[in-house]
Amino acid sequence: MSGLLVAGTTSDAGKSVVVTGLCRAFARRGVSVAPYKAQNMSNNSMVCHSRDGSAAEIGRAQWVQALAARVTPEPAMNPVLLKPGSDRRSHVVVMGRPAGEVAATDFTTGRRHLAAAAHAAYDDLAARFDVIVAEGAGSPAEINLRSSDYVNMGLARHADLPVVVVGDIDRGGLFASLFGTVALLEPADQALISGFVVNKFRGDLSLLRPGLDRLESLTGRPVHGVLPWHPGLWLDSEDALDLDGRRGPDGARVRTAVVRLPRISNFTDVDALGLEPGLDVVFASAPRDLADADLVVLPGTRATLADLAWLRSRGLDAAIEAHARAGRPLLGICGGFQMLGAEISDPHGVEGPAGTRVPGLGLLPVTTSFHPGKVLRLPYGEALGATVTGYEIHHGRVTRAGDVEEFLGGARSGLVFGTMWHGALEGDAFRAAFLAEVAGLEPSGASFAAARERRMELLADLVEEHLDVDALLTLARTGAPAGLPTLTVEAVR
Repeated sequence: MSGLLVAGTTSDAGKSVVVTGLCRAFARRGVSVAPYKAQNMSNNSMVCHSRDGSAAEIGRAQWVQALAARVTPEPAMNPVLLKPGSDRRSHVVVMGRPAGEVAATDFTTGRRHLAAAAHAAYDDLAARFDVIVAEGAGSPAEINLRSSDYVNMGLARHADLPVVVVGDIDRGGLFASLFGTVALLEPADQALISGFVVNKFRGDLSLLRPGLDRLESLTGRPVHGVLPWHPGLWLDSEDALDLDGRRGPDGARVRTAVVRLPRISNFTDVDALGLEPGLDVVFASAPRDLADADLVVLPGTRATLADLAWLRSRGLDAAIEAHARAGRPLLGICGGFQMLGAEISDPHGVEGPAGTRVPGLGLLPVTTSFHPGKVLRLPYGEALGATVTGYEIHHGRVTRAGDVEEFLGGARSGLVFGTMWHGALEGDAFRAAFLAEVAGLEPSGASFAAARERRMELLADLVEEHLDVDALLTLARTGAPAGLPTLTVEAVR
């Protein structure tokens, strides 16, 4: 089996970026390559097809990485997806389908079946592709979880994968983090740590070089390159760590406020709005943030009832209602749409106690009832004169009043829109029609698909220029070098 595990010193160190760039760089060389992440913890997911043709759910990052690798996304690329519903429990998706829940206390027990599913999926991919570029999760040095780990060193040991550790220099403490990540591991794990990559470097590389040389001397492992920070890098995000908004150019005349729900999901729904030169997209968490918004977007959420309660606790419900009463446009997507209705009920206890009934914001004549079975669809239709595609991931079943206008699996009343379809705004024709309807904007000609492809090509160009791609491909094919030294704290003396 040929493969490489890209681990990180921390979450958001740049693992996803490096994996995406390497997938495209290897694909450029004609290599049959597939991305893989054993377990993803994210509420930002995507619908794809299983090999039997049924709809399935995987992490958005692996879906994008598959596009970078120029292959079709499939569940084996992210066999275990954890979708946090609270601070202590997550909903589990295995091979694209719902599979119950897992508690925080289950991290050391009760996950053997997840490990088995994840490793079986890796072995299946490895039998069908020349090279697998695997992404770790968090840090491999989370030694409190090592006994049950199947994502980082547990995966590396399963498949005998060489490991490259990525560190984000923008956070500070780079050299200590890289050295410490290796030194904390047991000798058998250290034997697979084969090198390092530095991410988000700004400045003169010559000032960094003495530190890189010292790191290589102390660890006996090479630094395979230094990726620079680049303002043009904007890949579909995996989690909510980088929700800083998509600010438009000076003079952008339509201010779009996206409510930053605590358990926001599929927030990439609004990424396409960030391409529009007439829009300034910001994330809002207080009523004052909505006061001067031209368009408000209430996005999806993994916990509709809890986030609706949060909305009310902060007075955002009144701000949203005032925005709609003023005749200004409002768009709710999936869970956000469900909040706009008259009532949300949970007869089966999907999100809370069975039998829960909560009033919605009352801005659309619809009701929602949660059911245990999850809907996964790739719908196709038309709205505002444009052809639209999207994807559905939800437990809520929405019922419209008989006379309300249908809108993309949802409803419309005046300038209040609600849809169950994620991803609709990625369609250029529909996005242009929607913005003309709600803001009077002329079509910009922006292409979301082309922009994503340009970003992947830019990332691959940076990887080609600043990383030793040939050495990393050789490493994936030949495995970790023999005789790598075992580090101890004494190594720094």
